[in-house]
Amino acid sequence: MHPMLNIAVRAARNAGKILLRASEDLSKVEVQQKGANDLVTNIDKEAEAVIRDTILQSYPTHSIVGEELGEHAGKDADYQWIVDPIDGTTNFIKGIPHYAVSIALKVKGRLDQAVIYDPIRGELFTASRGQGAQLNSKRLRVSKTTVLSGTVLATGFPYKNKHHMDAYTEAFKALFVHTADIRRAGCTALDMAYVAAGRVDGFFEIGLKPWHSAAGELMVKEAGGMVVDFAGGNNYSHSGNLICGAPKLTQAIIREIRPVLTEALLR
Repeated sequence: MHPMLNIAVRAARNAGKILLRASEDLSKVEVQQKGANDLVTNIDKEAEAVIRDTILQSYPTHSIVGEELGEHAGKDADYQWIVDPIDGTTNFIKGIPHYAVSIALKVKGRLDQAVIYDPIRGELFTASRGQGAQLNSKRLRVSKTTVLSGTVLATGFPYKNKHHMDAYTEAFKALFVHTADIRRAGCTALDMAYVAAGRVDGFFEIGLKPWHSAAGELMVKEAGGMVVDFAGGNNYSHSGNLICGAPKLTQAIIREIRPVLTEALLR
């Protein structure tokens, strides 16, 4: 295992212990509203602090961007860690056992290492650039599906971007008529890890932040998949609008939804 991936795994497991301990008594979890439909807990912050400490113990000059604690500008900007301590905070708060720790590392602007850790199931998804993706050390591949018929897709509702609801609903309908089903589980990191594992065939969502999707992006690509924006380009890191899956299936998703999307979603 790459030394930096090893540290990311250690950080994710350390955070996972905090999540598991807190999940035993959710009445003690302190919940705050960050913004509209955007919740944060004391556990998010505690878990991110542990991740940050674990990384900086080994790499004190590296930079870190986290969802809750913001940016730590290290002396070495070539190495940037992107952290979501609990992807699926609402699930966590409600006691729904489906959330994950997500950690990615960019080296000179390119995704290089990724960890998505599901502490409830003990599933550790990892990826290193050029070395493939694994689940608990077993190699992952995206599904071989090339057409939408019979597929199971994953999605996330635009709960923070409700002004896109009409366009999202039209896109959902355009895809749903062709698929076996569409799932909405509330954890982007696991949605993308499941695409990499072939558990779901594809995934699409509006308005993601880098800490939601960075680890999943490398995971999907290293499992043989494609990650694009709604226009089929590479602007998803800026727009937050993302589609992923096996290459031919991803192209099929784009063909179905492009005609019903607004210009704002195609940028």
